[in-house]
Amino acid sequence: MPNFSTLSIAVREDAPKIARLVLDRPGRFNAIDDAMPEEIRAAVEWAEKNDEVHVVVIEGAGKGFCGGYDLVAYAESEIEHPCQQESEPWDPMVDYAVMKKNTENFMSLWKCSKPTIAKIHGAAVAGGSDIALCCDLIVMAEDARIGYMPTRVWGCPTTAMWTFKLGPTRAKEMMFTGNMIDGRKAAEWGLANVCVPLEQLEAATRKLADRIAGVPKSHLAMHKMVVNQVMLTMGLEQTQSLATLFDGITRHNPEGLWFRRYAQKHGFKAAIEWRDSGRPIPERDEARRLINEMKGRD
Repeated sequence: MPNFSTLSIAVREDAPKIARLVLDRPGRFNAIDDAMPEEIRAAVEWAEKNDEVHVVVIEGAGKGFCGGYDLVAYAESEIEHPCQQESEPWDPMVDYAVMKKNTENFMSLWKCSKPTIAKIHGAAVAGGSDIALCCDLIVMAEDARIGYMPTRVWGCPTTAMWTFKLGPTRAKEMMFTGNMIDGRKAAEWGLANVCVPLEQLEAATRKLADRIAGVPKSHLAMHKMVVNQVMLTMGLEQTQSLATLFDGITRHNPEGLWFRRYAQKHGFKAAIEWRDSGRPIPERDEARRLINEMKGRD
């Protein structure tokens, strides 16, 4: 089996047709660091090349699926990073190149010829929801949560999968509010294929994976290609390019820079508490004024 720093992938003896990909940074809620996106792609490629594997299940170690990008160190520090540029003016295409590569790495789950299932307990939020939504199917615990809270400020989902999974009306609700929904609501809305109590999550996931694993790989690949082609025809790739560009803008426009400066001064926890509380986010000239105040400028 291949070795990775942020995850593992293996085939169990009792289920040789099912590859189990486990995000394995439990001390950080399986948060996405710089290495994880490429390791997800590498793990998927390993499963793709394994002729015995018919289906891939991805899950998180510890308390949840994935808490999104590991932003604490970035948001609280004035560091120069392609996706958090302190230099002025910022270069949108440098940001775009990094985030587009991450998006393509997550999309390896969608592009894989073999079906992929996200098994979600705890939270699959922000960038973690991107990973989950790139999977073909989702099995959720009833009390699990999924959402993209940074749509309120400092983020735009680069995979753009919410619209393709939920349709425009419910996708807009998720994007406009930054709300999370639980497994029950996700199943009601058609986002989750299966929703069960937490103690039944493994059994429900295994039941679905076993059913799929009995179908010839060629048939699975053809059916997946047909459905994926519909999404491509609807403009998935073009939408992802736009979303990825906008994601960079949200982190460097006045509102995004205010959020960054607030996190640097008061801590990331305080910044996300403001973001998620429903308090108005400072914008435009107000955001610029507050940025200057926090930097000690007139």
